[in-house]
Amino acid sequence: MSTGKLSNPQIRVEQQFRRIQQQLIGGALSLVGVFLLGSSWYHLVEGWRWLDAAYMTVITLATVGFLEVNPLGDRGRIFTIVLILLGVISIGYIVNRFTDALIQGYFQEGLRLRRLQKQMEKLSDHYIICGFGRMGQQIATEFQAEGITFVVADFGHDPVVMAEQLGYTAIQGDATLDETLIRLQIEQATCLIAALPSDAENLYTVLSAKTLNPSVRAIARASTEEALVKLQRAGADAVVSPYITGGKRMASAALRPQVMDFVDGILSGGDRTFYMEEFELTTPNNPYVGQTLREAKLRSQSGALVLAIRRLDGTPIVGPNADTVLMQGDHLICMGTADQIRLLNQILFPMKTAFPRPPKKS
Repeated sequence: MSTGKLSNPQIRVEQQFRRIQQQLIGGALSLVGVFLLGSSWYHLVEGWRWLDAAYMTVITLATVGFLEVNPLGDRGRIFTIVLILLGVISIGYIVNRFTDALIQGYFQEGLRLRRLQKQMEKLSDHYIICGFGRMGQQIATEFQAEGITFVVADFGHDPVVMAEQLGYTAIQGDATLDETLIRLQIEQATCLIAALPSDAENLYTVLSAKTLNPSVRAIARASTEEALVKLQRAGADAVVSPYITGGKRMASAALRPQVMDFVDGILSGGDRTFYMEEFELTTPNNPYVGQTLREAKLRSQSGALVLAIRRLDGTPIVGPNADTVLMQGDHLICMGTADQIRLLNQILFPMKTAFPRPPKKS
């Protein structure tokens, strides 16, 4: 799917790098062909030994001005002139292509792209940020504070350079294109965030992502309520409108400032005292499934507080009591210190402590 943009800029650079490589290989092969031609002529026609023929060919192509290995007649001298011209043309072509590649920076860019590709191939269970504008930059800052593995994609050159300067893994490309999402390892990704400037681009990105990986969690930015509805229809798991959300938060900050300060303090930032995390009870044979909160003793074991539970069918239970039964597929919303949340993660998932993700150690 495409929004009418030109092809991926990064792919164009790779194509130029490959073309330069092919031209240099072609020049080298032509030079080898000239060498074989000269050696064969001096051996077969002039009757020289192979070593003498090869030596004569090398000094001729190198134009070093040494004397002839053996005396040559007019025919041999004419061939030598042709051999020198062929060698000068081949060597000149190679030098020209090599110099042009150095000046244009194709070699440096090609090596950088190869290193980047190797990094991309190693990605798994990562997050993808499409668009590195103001919203994308803030998302990346939060992810970095949480120690999340993520990659940035943007069509513009300057945003990609900015992301790389900040130490993020970033590629330049059109996120609405399947080829770009494949390069971003969408099939192994956990979540994709479409934070592109236009609603149409975010819509195309979500559609492409869900087509390539139906299980990826897609979060999209919407400017209008109409776009919000369309993105939800396209399969976005969550849609955020900066204007609607910002308006609600500003109203809440005016009416309930202490509540907003507390919520902000536990939801974002790298210097938090308390964290809120969600744990999904999907692990097979989880010993706590079927137990009540009293029987599970999660609070006494970890110190973390279970604030709410969302059932598999979406039913929320706010402030569950001790008799609330834990069921398969439940999402537990919990709050505690970093150590408490990390301990709760180990209790619920003793064999799989990397997910759900515990808070980053300070």
